[in-house]
Amino acid sequence: MPESSRPPLYIRIHAHDNVAIVANDGGLKAGAEFADGLRLVDNVPQGHKVALVDLAEGDAIRRYDVVIGYAQKALPRGSWVHERVMRMPVAPELDGLPIATVKPPALPPLEGYTFEGYRNADGSVGSRNILAITETVQCVAGVIDFAVQRIKAELLPRYPNVDDVVALAHGYGCGVAIDAPDAIVPIRTLRNISLNPNFGGEVMVVSLGCEKLQPERLLPPGSIPIVDKRGETDGKAGDAELDVVCLQDDEHIGFMSMIDSVMRQAEVHLARLNARRRETVPASELVVGVQCGGSDAFSGVTANPAVGFCTDLLVRAGATVMFSEVTEVRDGIDQLTSRASTPEVADAMIREMAWYDAYLQKGRVDRSANTTPGNKKGGLSNIVEKAMGSIVKSGSAPITGVLAPGEKATQKGLIYAATPASDFICGTLQLAAGINLHVFTTGRGTPYGLAEVPVIKVATRSDLARRWHDLMDVNAGRIADGEATIEDIGWEMFQLMLDVASGRKKTWAEHWKLHNALVLFNPAPVT
Repeated sequence: MPESSRPPLYIRIHAHDNVAIVANDGGLKAGAEFADGLRLVDNVPQGHKVALVDLAEGDAIRRYDVVIGYAQKALPRGSWVHERVMRMPVAPELDGLPIATVKPPALPPLEGYTFEGYRNADGSVGSRNILAITETVQCVAGVIDFAVQRIKAELLPRYPNVDDVVALAHGYGCGVAIDAPDAIVPIRTLRNISLNPNFGGEVMVVSLGCEKLQPERLLPPGSIPIVDKRGETDGKAGDAELDVVCLQDDEHIGFMSMIDSVMRQAEVHLARLNARRRETVPASELVVGVQCGGSDAFSGVTANPAVGFCTDLLVRAGATVMFSEVTEVRDGIDQLTSRASTPEVADAMIREMAWYDAYLQKGRVDRSANTTPGNKKGGLSNIVEKAMGSIVKSGSAPITGVLAPGEKATQKGLIYAATPASDFICGTLQLAAGINLHVFTTGRGTPYGLAEVPVIKVATRSDLARRWHDLMDVNAGRIADGEATIEDIGWEMFQLMLDVASGRKKTWAEHWKLHNALVLFNPAPVT
């Protein structure tokens, strides 16, 4: 049905909710009347909340059957309910939480699904075949950018089985308190990104020479968990020296000698990567990061629930799925600890939340600093409401593991990878955790992408999917339009993941070669 001819529609999540969101594109004017007789007393933008009952000052406002705020004044039935007329609840305490109390019924295994991936010597599987060049320090970024452009133009065409060459550029490595306790976060993040499955175990490092983060500290002996093919070894991991191009070495006379050295070493790795071939592997080899950005009130109605259904499919298939974003699940911590597979997993989640609470307190802010002007324009009044819509990406499976920022996943199932909610920092940390595929939902719209792994973009609204038709891979807005179910879109995403992971399809971000810079999370001091 054309949007202009649609009757006034609202979406109510739970029977106990006393607000609902306006579904119509462009919103509705005061006086609009819904099928149940509810009449708007205010103009209400699309995605924003309307009071379903008369609310007195101080009354709880419920959405997702959760108190997302308290009315700061009387709000008659049909009123526009937004952040300026709401008081946000206090953060839930981290004591006395339900611990591993929910035991979801065992979901039947999902068998027989496969994709074509690149199997690595350490047992991991890549969805792409990429040469990554690790940088120890930002100082070398300009040189590597110049070299990568030449590698792509002059060398890559000779190695058709290699998908891309990527510089792992970042803002870290020197001018930092390298021995501070929290410095382990950016160091292990960069170390684990260098070992992402999409890089085939080929580790090439470019160093300046004088930086605090020396190559041996970034990748010490034994950190590369496969036999090093660069030299003769006795079969143990890490026996050979790292392949490092140091720009300050005496052998480099002039800029072009540096470029020649980088290109010479790159060709060694390209030749080995080019010999690799895709092979059929079970869907259990997928390692998927799920994330949302530019969220709106539809995120928790369409795209994120569909991702949650797909998450359950992936877990049933034996795959690994990571959800993240501390401030965007903090208000649902009781939902998470109750779903923990063991008390130890619940305790680990609480520990990560407490660490982040302290981190925010150092900066004299709290979780409310998360919500953006775009979130609010899209109908999300505060972080509590945003969190309830974000957490549903995790589906319903038990949470079997927890990762601190920068750690690498070593188990299957549903994993909580603690990260900031910042899109690019979260993506960077999920790369370090070992994802070979990324799913990103958005309501306001963002051209976000990663050079290191394919990113499947999911639109929460059909209007966004129409306008950004060559940036969004899946239109979950069809759920709100009544054209598809959450299950339909979940299965669509699952099948698309297998196709993208196999290289049969490219995402729009890959098509346009859109990617965000790596941003390391560095809670340690800068000197």
